[in-house]
Amino acid sequence: MTAEIIDGKMLSNELKTNMKDEVISLKNSGITPHLTVILVGDNPASRSYVKGKEKACAETGISSNLIELREDITEEKLLNEIEKLNNDTAVHGILVQLPLPDHIEEQKVIEIISPQKDVDGFHPINIGRMMTGQDTFLPCTPHGIITMLKSKNIPIEGKHAVVLGRSNIVGKPVGQLLLNENATVTYCHSRTNDLKQYTKNADILIVALGKAHFITKDHIGEGATVIDVGINRLDDGSLTGDVDFNDVKEKASYITPVPRGVGPMTITMLLSNTIKAAKELTTSE
Repeated sequence: MTAEIIDGKMLSNELKTNMKDEVISLKNSGITPHLTVILVGDNPASRSYVKGKEKACAETGISSNLIELREDITEEKLLNEIEKLNNDTAVHGILVQLPLPDHIEEQKVIEIISPQKDVDGFHPINIGRMMTGQDTFLPCTPHGIITMLKSKNIPIEGKHAVVLGRSNIVGKPVGQLLLNENATVTYCHSRTNDLKQYTKNADILIVALGKAHFITKDHIGEGATVIDVGINRLDDGSLTGDVDFNDVKEKASYITPVPRGVGPMTITMLLSNTIKAAKELTTSE
């Protein structure tokens, strides 16, 4: 058995085509969805992510701009900059590219963004709504993962989902979204004893550890669905996931590659949230 590949790039392109039509329709009714991204400092990886977001916005007709701030900007000045965007009715989505310099407290920055413009889905109000199954902005990577599973009609309800990783950005929220879909969810992490006893019993295995090729076929049960969230750069400059793809694909039923897997879906869900914000903010005005 060789696993069927869940191609995130292909799915992302399909979704963006539909979004493009929706944006045209919104523009015809006088609404142009707009995303503002703030980049503090000059982290090369962050700059690369921001470029990808700008390109995706352009492809779907979403208006976007980038505010570049010096690495040594004070926390207070950054918070003031965000407040201005909160009060700007032309801005529907605000994204502050993480990580931030050490002297700035990330949580303060996340919490000052208006929950109505929090297209990253990290504000405690939106996280609370997600936890209680309410309509809200969902964190982009977890939302992308659920969308990928549903695109292949992979059953979630009643299945055992195992999440490797407990970050606030991926691990915790994806587990909650799976729970919201009526899966039975187990979280594992760096302190989990005898990891294989959990991973081998997973119908759906979500891997977000940040360790290249950590998961091999010995970790999974026959026919499992394996979603690889890891992005690791090898010495030769190529990207690879947390899953040993060639090894695991012989035993899994579905698997995501790296690249062309979860990554493109993350940006696509950001666009989806921006369109949602534009519709909701203009309705409430």
